[in-house]
Amino acid sequence: MPERPPYRIGQRGGYNGTVHLKIASGALAVLALLALPAAEAAVPDELRALTLDNGLRVIVWPDHDIPNVALYNYVRAGSRNEAPGITGLAHFFEHMMFNGTERRPPGDFDREMEAQGGSNNATTSDDLTTYMDWFPKTALEIVFDLEGDRIGHLAFDPKVVESERGVVYSERRLRVEDDNNGFLAEQVQSTAFAAHPYHIPTIGWPSDIEGWTLADLQKFFKTYYAPNNCTFVVAGDVDPEQVFALARKFLAPIPRQAAPPAVRTVEPVQPGEKRVTVERRAQTPLLQLAYKAPKADDPRNVTLGLLATILAEGDASRLHRTLVEEKKLAVSVDAYLQEGFDPGLFWVFVTLPEGGDPAVVEAAIDAEFARLVKDGVTEGELARARNLTNVAYFQQLATINGKARLLGEYEVMHGDYRKLFDLPTEIARVTRDDIRTAAKELLDARHRTVGVLMPPKAASASGGRFGGEG
Repeated sequence: MPERPPYRIGQRGGYNGTVHLKIASGALAVLALLALPAAEAAVPDELRALTLDNGLRVIVWPDHDIPNVALYNYVRAGSRNEAPGITGLAHFFEHMMFNGTERRPPGDFDREMEAQGGSNNATTSDDLTTYMDWFPKTALEIVFDLEGDRIGHLAFDPKVVESERGVVYSERRLRVEDDNNGFLAEQVQSTAFAAHPYHIPTIGWPSDIEGWTLADLQKFFKTYYAPNNCTFVVAGDVDPEQVFALARKFLAPIPRQAAPPAVRTVEPVQPGEKRVTVERRAQTPLLQLAYKAPKADDPRNVTLGLLATILAEGDASRLHRTLVEEKKLAVSVDAYLQEGFDPGLFWVFVTLPEGGDPAVVEAAIDAEFARLVKDGVTEGELARARNLTNVAYFQQLATINGKARLLGEYEVMHGDYRKLFDLPTEIARVTRDDIRTAAKELLDARHRTVGVLMPPKAASASGGRFGGEG
């Protein structure tokens, strides 16, 4: 499903994941597909894939509408692959990968990219670190040279390491310590998982950021930035054989490494509801509910994605109508399914008005969920969710950036890029009974973590219900 992560860490530059439509052929194609009773998408004949001898996977989707290219590199390294003492290292490398190699000084990656008219970005999540390049097709060989250089010859200058350590610590202050939503989400996630490393925050704990050693960095890089742990996706005005030739030239010489250690920990079944309360300076209270949910390649996730849309996508969604419009209990509400390699969380985020009572909001949400489980959803609600999901899907496939991103996500997170093209059919198959069954399985208070953030005075006056962890 198209993902709406609330706190992916470390977006560089100005890219924010916004879909940029092709107004001509792309938009018309979207409208034409949505006019069909059940829109379908076939695997394009021109789509090609290759695995190099060193294990690096390359997928190419030619699109000659404009003379541009989008390149994504999915590195299977996230906070899921960390441990106490080295938390935050995956995110740290998102920064380090732009800071010099044995051949190029710090900053040259950006300078060479921009000199060709290109731009780049990167992001880190619980499961992945993803690098994105957008550039004219004339820069294809230069970009492959840049990418191969930083994977094969990254520099570990101690001065640069210390500089970026400071940058990362500043980012933690900005995105977590100075952001109430981010701070509460970190507390909820670290409480929700007792055993699995998903309890580790993507940006890392402060003492670990301060304490990484050069040996920690070098070991992590050698383990996770091996070519056999990377997937390159290229979409745009390219010829697949040209891309494969450049991959063989610049990426194939990088030696394969031993496979990273598997994450073997399985989160035990949660025996009961957990609660965490945070008292912080804030004008408005916050409420977050995190329910245990399946992993990315679970077939139930298409249904759960539609459920999230029914609950909180747009003004016509159930929770928006109930909490924001009718009862005036909330300023905003959102829901999303956090998909990962292992079972994750289904989140509900609510921002209350000043002076709002989280207990009242939670009771209203529980009542709405109970009604949904008892009575199900209407055919109109399901049709609306299908349409919104299909629109997002085909809009993204109308752009080279969307093509590269979704291909990579399905190849890496779902195990096969071809599954991307099954999504419209899977959406059409979901029934109202499927939604009700999924809601009954998912929205179980015994398997959720509730987080509340209150201004200090309001927290002390609210009584014992939100008085601490349970």
